[in-house]
Amino acid sequence: MKKFIVTSFICFIAYLIFTAGSGNIGFWSIEEILFGIMVAVLVGYISRNIFIKNDFRMLNPKRWLYGIAYLFPFFLAMAKANFDVAYRVITGKIRPGIVKISPNLKTDLGITMLANSITLTPGTLSVDIDEKTNNLYVHWINVKDAALKKKPRPYEYVCGKFPKWIRRIAE
Repeated sequence: MKKFIVTSFICFIAYLIFTAGSGNIGFWSIEEILFGIMVAVLVGYISRNIFIKNDFRMLNPKRWLYGIAYLFPFFLAMAKANFDVAYRVITGKIRPGIVKISPNLKTDLGITMLANSITLTPGTLSVDIDEKTNNLYVHWINVKDAALKKKPRPYEYVCGKFPKWIRRIAE
């Protein structure tokens, strides 16, 4: 029952955020609010066991603050990667390859967040995940010699401090 209530509430809040600005009760009309409640209850019932597995750790406000704070280093890394990729396209200095990184993340949410962050950053693409060891295989536009010589290969070359931030959020 607790999973259903939490999932329905989060779905309702998301609905209100996406439909803001079209009504006369604050930002919403009474019809929108009623429809949002119906949709949230339906989605909450269907996805209660998918959205929340066994614990409620992601309801901790501290994790949400870390998630918001994570956006700043992520967007900074994305901007730097855009300039790096533009430089490599103009000069033709690329050395593509697939590297294996071991970010030491334990949860599925953490691995998913890291894989998505890597894929969204220009010049890198998450190719595969080893589900037993949680290692990621990443296609990288410019594989550095230093990253190849280190055993085990440190993840900082590919994804910087992303795993440290993601540990604060998801683990």
